Amino acid sequence: MLKIKRISLGMAAGALALGAGLGATSIATAATTPSPSATSTPGTTSSGDAATPSDRGGKPGGHGRDRGQIAAELATKLGVDEAKVTEALKAFREANKPTTPPAEGAEGTKPDRTAQDAALAKSLAEALGVDEAKVTAALEEIRAAGQVERSAALKTKLDKAVTDGKLTQAEADAVTKAVEAGVIGGGGR
Repeated sequence: MLKIKRISLGMAAGALALGAGLGATSIATAATTPSPSATSTPGTTSSGDAATPSDRGGKPGGHGRDRGQIAAELATKLGVDEAKVTEALKAFREANKPTTPPAEGAEGTKPDRTAQDAALAKSLAEALGVDEAKVTAALEEIRAAGQVERSAALKTKLDKAVTDGKLTQAEADAVTKAVEAGVIGGGGR
């Protein structure tokens, strides 16, 4: 029984440490998160940064990229001027700023990520004169690359925690599984 309590406490501590780290990086991007405006498509919301299609957790949407890097990546993938992409992203964020605070009790409500991504792709396609399917594909590629970066960073942190004796391998595996399932952190969909 004592061993189970220790394992539970270790897992909880690991999850809290990981959650705190991921939460702190998410908070850094919260100020730039566009939310649906009264004129936006119902069910659309942001995913961290208008340029990051739904990834959450740190930088540009929190995952090792800043807005400038995302604009540069999109510009390269779409074959358009980076300044145009930056302006289009800014316009999207402005158009989707919340007009009212969230309703009481609505804080835990998850946004409709698919609708938000579609709204972003449509907005960028119109602003940049690029096919919407091409914009969608570019955003998905950037999201996938961000997910790979986040997974690698998590593995590195957990491996270090195991090496340092802060977590057992079983606890690290449990944290990884919880993040991937979307239970904690920002992993999963």
